[in-house]
Amino acid sequence: MLMVMIDKRTLEITLSEQVQELAVKAQMPRCKRKEEDLVNLNSTMAQVVIGVRRSGKSTLCFNVLHHSGVKYAYVNFDDERLEGLTAKDLNTVLEVLYKINGDFSHLFLDEIQNVNGWHLFVNRMLRQGMKVILTGSNAKLLSSELATHLTGRHNPIELFPFSFSEYCTYKGIDTTTPTTKAEALKRDAFDVYLMQGGFPELLSEGNNKRYVGNLVDSIIQRDIQQCYKIRYFAAFERMAQHLMNVAPIVLALTDLTKTFGFGSSQTTNNYVKYLKQAYLLIGLSKYAAKSKQRVTDEKVYTVDVAIMDKRPDAFVGDNLGWRLETVIYIELCRRVKADGHDIYYYKKHSRAKEVDFVVCKGNKVIQMYQVAYDIANEKTRKREITSLVQASQSLKCKELYLITDYERDTIQCENCIIHIIPAYEWLLTP
Repeated sequence: MLMVMIDKRTLEITLSEQVQELAVKAQMPRCKRKEEDLVNLNSTMAQVVIGVRRSGKSTLCFNVLHHSGVKYAYVNFDDERLEGLTAKDLNTVLEVLYKINGDFSHLFLDEIQNVNGWHLFVNRMLRQGMKVILTGSNAKLLSSELATHLTGRHNPIELFPFSFSEYCTYKGIDTTTPTTKAEALKRDAFDVYLMQGGFPELLSEGNNKRYVGNLVDSIIQRDIQQCYKIRYFAAFERMAQHLMNVAPIVLALTDLTKTFGFGSSQTTNNYVKYLKQAYLLIGLSKYAAKSKQRVTDEKVYTVDVAIMDKRPDAFVGDNLGWRLETVIYIELCRRVKADGHDIYYYKKHSRAKEVDFVVCKGNKVIQMYQVAYDIANEKTRKREITSLVQASQSLKCKELYLITDYERDTIQCENCIIHIIPAYEWLLTP
C-alpha cells in the first residue's frame, strides 16, 4: 500500500464529514439485527463484527452505539482520503477525534483492515481501558490472524446478510397476524427472498447483476488478491465463479486442481480457504465420530442465494432446491453457532442418501434437518423421510425436521417424530 502523509486539517475535515454521515444514517430506517445483542459495550475485549462485504456490519455497530447512549468516536477507513494510513498515524487520528468529539469512552473503527499494523494501536487502546468496536471485510482480518493480532482479547461476532425475518421487518411484512391475507403475503415475500437474497442494499437496487457482480469482484480483487498475491489469479477467479455457480457442492480438490491448472491440491485447498475467509463461500464438514474423517469431503455453500446467480455470465438456473438448502444452512449458522453448537451433513456411505444438516452439542446430535423444496411426489416424500429415520437410528437423535416449500405435517415414526414445516414458517420461528 502506498505510504502517504496526511495533515491534521485534512484529517479533521474528513472525520468531521464522517460524523455528518452518521447523523444522516440516524434519520434513515434501519432494521434491528439479532446479532446486536451479542455486542458487549462494557467488555474489556474488542468487539469485532466480521462477515461478507455489504452485509450491514457498520449499521449494526451504529445501531448498538446509537441506542446505548454511550459517548463514542467513529472512523471509517474505507475512505480514499485515508488511504495509506499506518499504525503510526493512528495516534494523530485519535488526537483529531478528541478535538471533534470531546471525551469519549468507545471507539468505533470501521473497515480497520485498511490500516497496516492496526492491531498495535487497538491493543494499546484496550490496555488503556478504551472500549473498542471493529468491523472488517478483509480475508486476513477474518482469519486466524485476528486471534494472533489481538491475542485472545476480542469477541468475534459473525454477521450474514438479512435473514428472512429481518427481510420481512425491513419490507414491512406482517409476520404475526394469523389471517389468510397475512399468510399469503408471507409466502409471497419468501418467494422473492428465495430468489433475491438478503443483502440489505440489494433490496432497493434496480440492477441486481451489476450490484452483485461488483460486490464479488471487490471481494476477490481487494479482500483476497491484495492479501495473498495469488499466483494463478486468473485461474483462481475462474474457479471462484465456478464454485459459486455449482454450490452447494462437495469439494473435489484433485478435480479442481486439474481443471484450473493449479500446481497442487494444497494450492487449491488454500484458494478455497481464502474464499471462505472472505465469506463468499461457507464450508460444511461431513459428520464423523473421528476428527480425521471430518476434514474430508467438505461441502461449500454461497453466503447468500444472490451470489449463486446474480452475477454476469453466471449461467445458472433457478435451482429452487439448492437455493432453499442454502437459505436453511445460513439460518442454522445464525441460530446455532452463537450457542456453541456445530453443524455437519451426514452420509453413512457413498451409496446412502445424505441428511442435509445435523446439529451437534459436543459429541451429541440434538437435531437433524432434511431440506426438500417439493415432496408432493410420493416417491420423493418417502425417500426424504426414510433418510431421516435411518440417520435418526444411527445417530440416536429424535428431533427431526423436514423443511419444504409449503407442506406442513407431523409424522410419528419408530421412536421419533418428524416435523414437516414450510420454510417460511420455520424461518420466522424464533
